Amino acid sequence: MSTDLKDKTVLVVGRGSGIARAVSEAVLAEGARVIAAGRDRAALKDSYAGTDATVATVDLTDEGSIKALAGAVGGVDHVVSTASARARGLVGELEPEAILLSFHTKVVGPIMLAKHFAPTMPPGGSFVLLSGVAALEPDPGFLGVAATNGAVNTVVRSLAVELAPIRVNAVSPGTIDTGAWDPLGERKKAELFAGLSAGNPTGRIGTPEDVAHAVLFALTNTFLTGTCLPVDGGQPLRVAAVPTRSPVEG
Repeated sequence: MSTDLKDKTVLVVGRGSGIARAVSEAVLAEGARVIAAGRDRAALKDSYAGTDATVATVDLTDEGSIKALAGAVGGVDHVVSTASARARGLVGELEPEAILLSFHTKVVGPIMLAKHFAPTMPPGGSFVLLSGVAALEPDPGFLGVAATNGAVNTVVRSLAVELAPIRVNAVSPGTIDTGAWDPLGERKKAELFAGLSAGNPTGRIGTPEDVAHAVLFALTNTFLTGTCLPVDGGQPLRVAAVPTRSPVEG
């Protein structure tokens, strides 16, 4: 067991499944305390039942909620934000409300997390945000997602300078099997994943654990800041013949 996170407190913002859950489990395995926060506290409580994580309520679109959480939990050593609200669709289909919700959840909200948690964070603390492959691979239908993720990549560089020596980084997942594609049905999901896997240099789809490993690296490498770590299987390098992503992907 690494001692880098032992007895540290890590706030993980997101749902109780997928990447957020994998990050929480990885952090707990390193001996850290986890506060799992999200809008649906009851769902989080059910999801994390039987673990050592504590749960809390926060809405990243509401600064008052973020401020209240910071006051309630006191100081934390690290903050990981995995929440998203993806604005998918071609430009002619996009509604301003969807784009604004995407930015509020993934860009403005994390900035407010920094505003309210950084003042009590120790010098060795850090923030890890979630970006995404769409920032580098802007397929049709992913304009809102690409713009949001591109903004995240800019935010981490600016915050890394402003909050130093507190570190700020992002992790940029590619296609990850979090269960988001299950509504497509088994056959369509399998076809989508097969096509994407064939084009990825790694030859497979990612797992939440792949992303969690990168988050752990960002949390514990004290010489890493202002960086976006791609965990995408080389997806931006895929051959042109591979079909574009399904609109359920971000």
